Amino acid sequence: MSRQPDVTVVVAVYNTMPYLTTCLESLVGQTIGLDRLEVVAVDDGSTDGSGAELDRYAARYPDTVRVLHQANSGGPAAPSNLALDHARGRYVFFIGSDDHLGPEALERLVAAADRWESDVVLGRMVGTNKRYVHQAAYASTEERLDLFDSPLPWSLSNTKLFRRDLVERHGLRFRTDMPMGSDQPFTLEACFRAKKISVLADYEFYYAVKRENAQNITYASRFEERLRCAEELVGFVAGLIEPGPRRDAVLVRHFSWEVAKLLRAEFLELSPDVQQHVHDRIRKLAGAYLTEGVLARMARDVRVRVAVARDGDLAQLCELIRQQSDRGLPEVTVEDGRWYAHHVGFRDPAFGYPDDWYDITDQAAKALAKLTATGLDWGRDATGARALVVTAHSRWAELSELSAEAIQVSVGELAGVTSVAPDGTGTVVRTDFAMDRLLGVVAANGERRVVRAKVTALGGTASAPLRTDRRVAAPRMLARHGVRFHLVTPTTNHKGQVIVAITPVTPGRFLARLRRIWPSGGK
Repeated sequence: MSRQPDVTVVVAVYNTMPYLTTCLESLVGQTIGLDRLEVVAVDDGSTDGSGAELDRYAARYPDTVRVLHQANSGGPAAPSNLALDHARGRYVFFIGSDDHLGPEALERLVAAADRWESDVVLGRMVGTNKRYVHQAAYASTEERLDLFDSPLPWSLSNTKLFRRDLVERHGLRFRTDMPMGSDQPFTLEACFRAKKISVLADYEFYYAVKRENAQNITYASRFEERLRCAEELVGFVAGLIEPGPRRDAVLVRHFSWEVAKLLRAEFLELSPDVQQHVHDRIRKLAGAYLTEGVLARMARDVRVRVAVARDGDLAQLCELIRQQSDRGLPEVTVEDGRWYAHHVGFRDPAFGYPDDWYDITDQAAKALAKLTATGLDWGRDATGARALVVTAHSRWAELSELSAEAIQVSVGELAGVTSVAPDGTGTVVRTDFAMDRLLGVVAANGERRVVRAKVTALGGTASAPLRTDRRVAAPRMLARHGVRFHLVTPTTNHKGQVIVAITPVTPGRFLARLRRIWPSGGK
């Protein structure tokens, strides 16, 4: 290659076949053209044929693809650094060897960087195979993105376009002492030093792949490595950015993500001595850097979790994790139309946390919509017509205080006539479904409909299927609608959901049933 390429793509490779082939094909097929592109790939001691695949592409594209081989280093940092040492492009772009690019990605990114004189350009990333990618930073195309006043701290992977002069001028390299997360300090410092950061949101530039065997380093990392990664990241931010709102704007990501994710249900599976060790380290980290400014920016549940990790003992922390891991709501206090969860620290003077940290009013409708079915029966509705009667129970007495319009129980799309009444342990909900109405909207070949409750309360609306802890059912009923007969079967399915199965009775089905009862040649 005689002229300087516009962009060098750095690929650190370790055992990523067959995804590597897709990655490389997406690079050599870029619309920017092979003459403006350089690919520097480093095989980090692969054992699955990845090294040979790289060599095959280098042979096919000798003026574009360069391959370096080294013994396994244990992570992507060392091969990425080696590739940077050999990069010649005006810009560098990093790609995971199991990911791939949209065809126009590099052409669009380089054009934007040249047009806006940007040092860093983000192109919209999307996840594939259920890979999670935080999307807030890609909400819209922006010529200038502020590190401290945008969602950028939530998108600190190195999968961006960087001006190589910026990288070399500040000696930016990847942390080889971090088995995971080594790209975040690199990206953060590049963004911190950049004169201008831009984002392009009008194209799918980067496809982040979650492998079928879930062996991406992000997913395969061990607990101790994740803990050390959190400590290193928080310490790096503290060393790079002065105390105050700007540091807080970055640290809120690390405490909300890397730290708080260590304090989930899996924490309870650790042995008590390991739990104490982890808690001691997180408490030390939070004591040093978890400021009021960081706490103010956090989601409520995460805020309480990291605050209790800082201020409480191990037993209190474990209890809170259990409470937050429970799919149901804990005991609540309802005051002035607001709901407050009785999680650890609520109105405990030893913690002194404000009530709004425990405000779960926005979850009230979801909680009220979860009903437990207690009975399915045939009866009569208020007009005397035959009806399916569905009874259910809610632990919440507050449900009985809502208006009739706020509570709806439906079989499929058909809403029944619902009434509620307190019973001392919560609320009893009764819903009548007139048989004529049930059969009036059934499909010609029958159907199975789930019974659902929908509640509108305190500014929110939520729905949920009726469930039961035990099997409930009503006798199968033969009913006529017009000239047609149907079998109506109210019961529960394998998920514990209440359903109503409606099956038309045709001559063929009638004869088949007779044959089952009186088989040919039987007596």
